Amino acid sequence: MGEAKKRRAAAVREVLGTLGVETLGGRVQVRWNQAEAATPFGQMAYFAEFLNLTGLYRRWVESCPLRYASPNGSKIADVLGTLFLSVLSGHWRYAHIAALRADGVSAALLGMEAVVSEDTVRRALRAIKEAAGVSWLQEHVDASVLALLAAPWILDIDATVKPLYGKQEGAIIGYNPHKPGRPSHVYHTYQMAGLRLMLGVTVAPGNKSHANTTLPGLIELIERLPPEKRPALVRGDCGQGGEPTMAALEARDIRYLFKLRLTKNVKRYIERMFASPEWTDAGQGWQGQEGSIQLSGWSRPRRIVILRRPLQREMLLADSQQLQLAFVEKEVPAKGYEYAVLVTDLAHEIRTIAQFYRDRGDAENAFDELKNQWGWGGFTTQDLKRCRLSAMTVALAYNWWSLFVRLAHPKARLEAITSRPFLLSGIGRLTSHAGQAHLSITPMHARANEARAFLTAVSQRLKQWKHAAEQLNFASVWQRVCEFIATEVTGFNWLARRIQPLLPRCT
Repeated sequence: MGEAKKRRAAAVREVLGTLGVETLGGRVQVRWNQAEAATPFGQMAYFAEFLNLTGLYRRWVESCPLRYASPNGSKIADVLGTLFLSVLSGHWRYAHIAALRADGVSAALLGMEAVVSEDTVRRALRAIKEAAGVSWLQEHVDASVLALLAAPWILDIDATVKPLYGKQEGAIIGYNPHKPGRPSHVYHTYQMAGLRLMLGVTVAPGNKSHANTTLPGLIELIERLPPEKRPALVRGDCGQGGEPTMAALEARDIRYLFKLRLTKNVKRYIERMFASPEWTDAGQGWQGQEGSIQLSGWSRPRRIVILRRPLQREMLLADSQQLQLAFVEKEVPAKGYEYAVLVTDLAHEIRTIAQFYRDRGDAENAFDELKNQWGWGGFTTQDLKRCRLSAMTVALAYNWWSLFVRLAHPKARLEAITSRPFLLSGIGRLTSHAGQAHLSITPMHARANEARAFLTAVSQRLKQWKHAAEQLNFASVWQRVCEFIATEVTGFNWLARRIQPLLPRCT
């Protein structure tokens, strides 16, 4: 086709592309423009600056164990950048990567040449050896948290069940409270409380949801941390406080706080303590009483704290055999209680221990955020290896974004469903003129001025720290970021020494 015909064809396409559409607001001329680079994540530039000046992203890409033998293979930076952008966008399936293929702006901000296809990402993860991949990702997850562990901190452990609907490796029927009988995977998660940062995740088959599967990852996590940065307290829900876990923590002089299941022996103990007059106030409507018990399988007696609170609403009694219902009226002189039993080696008073466990609700919010807003249980493949690698990648991206949001908004924790539209979304157009790249951002958020102030302040702060690090050569930008977060968010004196023991153990 000659040049004249090409120009005529281009003119025809332009005319067809500008045909009007009839909208409720009137006729609008629509013009399709695929030549200019644009993105729905215009404010991504500030997050990219954070990743660049701290060196987190560059070190992650450079240390990747993925290697291509062919010179025609995709660039590793493009593969990892595509997966990272997909996770950051809230995707939970590889097919969602197609929504990013034409986003040249975000790719350019991360130093990528192009966004690769979903199949390329899947094949790349399959090419990474599992041991090398897990070690690589765990190293960077640790690096995103380790500098913040100077202050005393609490480690929350949890097991999340992920239902499966195919023939994946490890899809075995096990404990599944929401979909009984459905095969599943189990995500054993380790989280730093307060800042809500992930320290690790282990993806196991569906029949390995018990504490004995969580324990190896827990011990491995504790052992790889320096003694001065190990958790002051390990906290877990029902099913996590078995004899092997408690014995392992006692051997390492680490305090623990777990909730016990209401087994027959525990219920008998509650019955004996029910009429005791020694119930004390445990805060927020709860009453507490402590004791000592040695359950079956335990090597020795341990301190337990029994908590109860009156049921405030009407109670409905159901007879499953007779199919009859009966309400307990308020005038009836009866009082019902809700019970919770905690096992611990802390020496604190009952009210403090009860509050320690109530604070675990904040950790549950983080687990829910990962599952519902970060595709924590997504990116499913037939092999278990890629599920593990994708879960650890989600944990890493979650940590980086959480730290960036804390840097911008240190006074309150913003979940992804709030922080992404606030600090990430905005129509961005990238142009080049006189050898310089220009990014034009059109904000869409109602609090756009506030977001602009936050992001500008973060950018200025990072530049100041970069200048200080270059001139004085005593601290990197990442170290200054951690100092700021530790001081502004936790209120911890960064220069103070950690005093041992952090928490007294009961005798």
